[in-house]
Amino acid sequence: MNQFSLTEDQQQLLDLADRFGREQLLPLSQKMDDEEWWPEEIMPRLGELGFLGTTVAPEYGGAGLSMIDAGLILQAFSRYNHAFALSWAAHDNLCANNIHSNANEAIREKYLPKLCSGEWIGCLGLTEPGAGSDALGSMRTRAIKDGNDYVINGSKLYITNGPVADICLLYAKTELDRGSKGITAFVVDTETTGFRVAQKLTKMGFRGSQTAELTFEDMRVPAENIVGIVNEGHQVVMSGLDIERAMISPISVGIAERALDLCVEFAQTREQFGKPIATFQMIQSRLADMYVWKETMQNYCWAVLAEVSGIDETKAGRGEIHAKTAASVMYCANMLNHVLDNAVQIFGGNGYIWESEINRLYRSIKLLEIGAGTTEVRKMIIAGELLK
Repeated sequence: MNQFSLTEDQQQLLDLADRFGREQLLPLSQKMDDEEWWPEEIMPRLGELGFLGTTVAPEYGGAGLSMIDAGLILQAFSRYNHAFALSWAAHDNLCANNIHSNANEAIREKYLPKLCSGEWIGCLGLTEPGAGSDALGSMRTRAIKDGNDYVINGSKLYITNGPVADICLLYAKTELDRGSKGITAFVVDTETTGFRVAQKLTKMGFRGSQTAELTFEDMRVPAENIVGIVNEGHQVVMSGLDIERAMISPISVGIAERALDLCVEFAQTREQFGKPIATFQMIQSRLADMYVWKETMQNYCWAVLAEVSGIDETKAGRGEIHAKTAASVMYCANMLNHVLDNAVQIFGGNGYIWESEINRLYRSIKLLEIGAGTTEVRKMIIAGELLK
């Protein structure tokens, strides 16, 4: 496959996801933004249509698709409801894909079918109140071995899907003197005694995508729920972060596509000085810039996703792919910032009003410059690989 083009099957997948997003997700977006509301019925519907467990093998209920296929679905959903798209990505990529890639057969058989059907919603528990960009080195959540169980105490912050999750892929320190290592990943049922949603967080953007602080007090988790190897959870984290960065980029692309479409329509219908503003050269210049930024974002996003699709996930977290995924998410977020700034300028006062869709899109950009490593961390990763 040419890295800048799609196969016929991939184009059909993108079109199918686009139709679902336009018909099913767009009508929910305003209420989600107004009320931080979550549409409970959508995940099972996505499971029925095969839009969950996209990269999970069919024997566990998944679709067995590539990472670029999953990215195309995410891009289409993000065009119409980026808040829901983020929750979809946290469920499908951060939770289900990580379990599929790193867990043993027993865990896969127990948890993946219901994650793929939408009966269960998944989340990832990594970031903590005192551990953001340095999530591994500053981790304070501890898991102490006690017989056949681990007793976990601590908290996690800014957890997407936290308030609605049934399953949490949780990271905790199991060996305290090993710095950023000595971490173990666990699959945790959120109904477990000691697991608590401490607070649901109200956000500037991506409203409706449920976000929470989670706390764990003497929470007992069986040793059989360990994902990967004891004290080697950092490898699960690093491989997952590269995939996560590659998978955040399609959100930026989808939002940019929507912003450009809205601006073209507005420019053709909005009249000033007796004619549509689309006839003014300065508006045309802004639209042309937005188009170029959107196209370059998409091409780079697809190229990196195609490369990630073929990588051995155990080798992620280092090397050229580590730099490329950081570059992809950083570039797409930076370009989206330009796109949305121009979009608000084209809409003028109409774009500044809270209830407008352009305003909702504009409020999304900051998370995309912070999540999965801030812009500064992304630059550190790129420079670190260049200077080796």
